Amino acid sequence: QVQLVESGGGLVQAGGSLRLSCAASGRTFSSYTMGWFRQAPGKGREFVAAITSSADRTYYTDSVKDRFTISRDNAKNTVYLQMNSVKPEDTAVYRCAARAVYSALGSPLGYDYWGQGTQVTVSS
Repeated sequence: QVQLVESGGGLVQAGGSLRLSCAASGRTFSSYTMGWFRQAPGKGREFVAAITSSADRTYYTDSVKDRFTISRDNAKNTVYLQMNSVKPEDTAVYRCAARAVYSALGSPLGYDYWGQGTQVTVSS
């Protein structure tokens, strides 16, 4: 069992930066691939980024490439999402998720555990 708690969301102006954190409980955190998803009002859940258990590979949706960076610290059981040059269209609830199976990382299906989410609002 893994419990995930996000933090770091808030209100930021367009062009600014924000760092989201996702703290995980449990001693098996380092064995999970971690992902970030977001959901804007009236829209479906969208894949943002993922990182393998050993942090040797990262994946991003095209709209955040070169702006967002996913990282993890297995000693602290935490995964991060550094958000730079944010845009109003980045406004959403951001949720982290953990999956044991390394496949189809862009799909929310197959992620075993989810956090409750943190709101990010970008003003223009």
